[in-house]
Amino acid sequence: MGASLSLIPESRSSSLTSGKSPRDSPVPTNHGSSDESVPLLSDLEANHRSYHANGAAGPEPVGKRGTKGAMRDITLRISKNSGPVLRDALKAVPAVILGTLLNILDGISYGMIIFPAAGVFTGLGGVGVSMFFVTAIIAQLIYSAGASGFAGANGSMMIEVVPFFHLIANQIAEEMGDGDPHSVIATTLVAFAFSSILTGATFFLLGALKLGSLIGFFPRHILVGCIGGVGVFLVITGLTVSTRMADDDFSLSLDTFKFLVLNVHNLVLWLPALCLAVLLRVITHKWEHQLIFPVYFCIIPAVFYVVVVAAHIDLSTLRESGWLFDMGASREPWYHFYKLFDFKATNWSAFWATMPTQFALLFFNILHPPLNVPALAVSLNHDTDTDRELVAHGYSNLLAGLVGTVPNYLVYVNTLLFYRVGGDTRVSGFMLAGATTVLLLVGTGPIAYIPVMVVGALIFVLGIDLVKEALWDTRHRVSTSEYITIASIMICMTVWDFVAGVLFGIVVSCIFFVVQSSQRRSIRSLHSGDTVMSTVRRPGAHRAYLRDVSKQTTILRLQGFMFFGTITHVEDAIRALLDEHAWRRNPIRFLVLDLALVAGVDMSAAEAFVRVRRLLEGKKVVLVLCGFTAESSVGHALNNVGLLDMDGVELFETFSDAVEWTENTYLRAWFRAQKAETLPVALPGRQDDVIPFPGSVIDSPRRAALVDAGWRTIARDHSPPDPQDAPEPFNTLVRAFSSYEAIDRDTYAPLIPYLTRMPVPAGAELWKQGDVPDGLYIVESGILRATYHFADPTPPMVESMVPGTIAGELSALSGLERNATCVVERAAVVWKLSVEDLARLEEAHPELARAFTRLVLKVAKLDYDILITALATRQ
Repeated sequence: MGASLSLIPESRSSSLTSGKSPRDSPVPTNHGSSDESVPLLSDLEANHRSYHANGAAGPEPVGKRGTKGAMRDITLRISKNSGPVLRDALKAVPAVILGTLLNILDGISYGMIIFPAAGVFTGLGGVGVSMFFVTAIIAQLIYSAGASGFAGANGSMMIEVVPFFHLIANQIAEEMGDGDPHSVIATTLVAFAFSSILTGATFFLLGALKLGSLIGFFPRHILVGCIGGVGVFLVITGLTVSTRMADDDFSLSLDTFKFLVLNVHNLVLWLPALCLAVLLRVITHKWEHQLIFPVYFCIIPAVFYVVVVAAHIDLSTLRESGWLFDMGASREPWYHFYKLFDFKATNWSAFWATMPTQFALLFFNILHPPLNVPALAVSLNHDTDTDRELVAHGYSNLLAGLVGTVPNYLVYVNTLLFYRVGGDTRVSGFMLAGATTVLLLVGTGPIAYIPVMVVGALIFVLGIDLVKEALWDTRHRVSTSEYITIASIMICMTVWDFVAGVLFGIVVSCIFFVVQSSQRRSIRSLHSGDTVMSTVRRPGAHRAYLRDVSKQTTILRLQGFMFFGTITHVEDAIRALLDEHAWRRNPIRFLVLDLALVAGVDMSAAEAFVRVRRLLEGKKVVLVLCGFTAESSVGHALNNVGLLDMDGVELFETFSDAVEWTENTYLRAWFRAQKAETLPVALPGRQDDVIPFPGSVIDSPRRAALVDAGWRTIARDHSPPDPQDAPEPFNTLVRAFSSYEAIDRDTYAPLIPYLTRMPVPAGAELWKQGDVPDGLYIVESGILRATYHFADPTPPMVESMVPGTIAGELSALSGLERNATCVVERAAVVWKLSVEDLARLEEAHPELARAFTRLVLKVAKLDYDILITALATRQ
């Protein structure tokens, strides 16, 4: 039908195809018959070849045939070359008949109600029907000519605009008064045509700029509420059309109830139409066929006139009683509405006063095609481009506006039915346009013989379907708050007007978004520093120390958009960490906020981070931010409030860098506390000479915990032996393995000859991922960096190796290919145990080789535990 239930296309299809979902029915897939490349106006004799009896191609001898033979040959040529077009045309006849019937039903039901049926607009039903057919023909020609990706696309008037048209017409009439009907009608027609131009320009821009997907971001339940409001309007329109009641006279009052229900004559006028609509739904619920709907509404007028003839009732009496439309003097030709255009008589002040309604209409219009097109593509198993369809809608509506008619669009249900009965070619689309043109040329005279109950039943059917889809079909598909929103929009549109309803929907959608977003978890996870360590390979004593003192680091990983609705949870969580009871149990030194998954920060949230920083400053806690750069949108937002320039705030691009920096700071603090002038170890990452919490390490529980952990771990490992008594590489072996068991010099002395000292400059590549292993390396000085590359789209993982650690051990022991690429980050000295030397060690000293391998596996196990933890927690 002419209306498209954009939101729930399956339900819409069921309302017209006896309750069956589009996906439940077979879809024609004859791509040959729907070939869009078939030329419609090509030269039928182009490239024609005449074949003789011997099979050779050549010119026909002149003068050998008579006139009859020549005519027969011409006929044969035409039929041969026009075969594909004729086949498509014959195949499309059932679809064209169905499409024409649907256009008739849509035209007389929705075209008749384009204008209000009261005041200066009385008797303009025929004009509305003509405008309906004109816009339908324009859309059909544009789509069939190739603008649409659907070869059998059906175009028709947007029936959802009718409530807005009534508002526009009534606003103009109220602004201008009834003194000059010609000027009121002329201004109204200009406003209607302008709505088409405005709609077309918007569609064209959305499609040309590839912005069609943006419409999908609009909350669906708000649009469902608007559609439900249209349904209520159509039910009311069905009552007013059936009883000839003016739109302005209808109100939710006792007087209206008396007029419609207690007045027996009026009750008899609208009740049969409502009963017919309900009966159709009962029939389509039990039987499923796409022809039930049009055949049903063809039977009703036939039965009506059988009764009229049998009862010998005069048609003029029926017309006076309201059973037939009284067209009065409106039996003019289809182009009569052009005579009503008069730019000189147009009241531009009244025209511009309708702009709020025009933009509300536009907002409502642009929501349909981006929803209809993908749904139709799924139903027809047809690939299409939504932006292309928007451009097509732009062309059809711009042209419709320029020729002075109303907006149009691709009708989901009509197109689906058209395809199912064979209308899947552009030939069928042009044929439908031609049949609709015939309807237009016939004029509006036959409308005077259409029973009012037919139009009323059509309007009731669509209105009931829309209300059902909004209220009944969504009852188990949306949340309680969304359902309340849908019902509220419908009530607002019914009690006040459609503009207020659309505005109410927009406001409600904003409130709904804020409430819904604020209920989402903005804190993705909360960790203690001892459970999430950096991917730096450190000596065992250092790791033991860091695991102990990193309890003073708390990590908050945030997500989503930080605004006034979500930042409250973050601020409350941080305040809870600084609460006196929590502080006594676990005082913290670093608060790491990972904003890698934060989409943005508004001003309220940025200022909340400033408040958090003040709270942390009072406790001498350093705020460490990571997951963004100062040039990013998040960085700009925080920089605008001066947060990044404040003391006690550190910024790192990645989470790993931030955690690595906190660990390095703990190590520096320990060595500085031992009065070490220079650090006895190399530290990767950012090199800071100043410890960011000098005042907080004096006589505090955190200071005591740091010192105690250092004495229990690092101190036992860093009583440097006399270099003469412990030359390299034994000192490096001690640093690498002493945390796991005692390293006796005499026991491991036979290992030394198998180790090769290798000085390597910064930037040198030790191996590539996928290489055959050549041995393992023990780092004496400098820093190595290994990069693990994974399959897309997983980002790589970087691991650093400092003095006293091992590199390449698992691949060397297993003989499997390297799983990372290792380069020298800072000039280093390494001791290499090649695969060949390891094999010689196993032969010469098997017990020592087994003991050494056991030590290496212990170190590797801990290293890979930390690496796996980092992989599991990095997002």
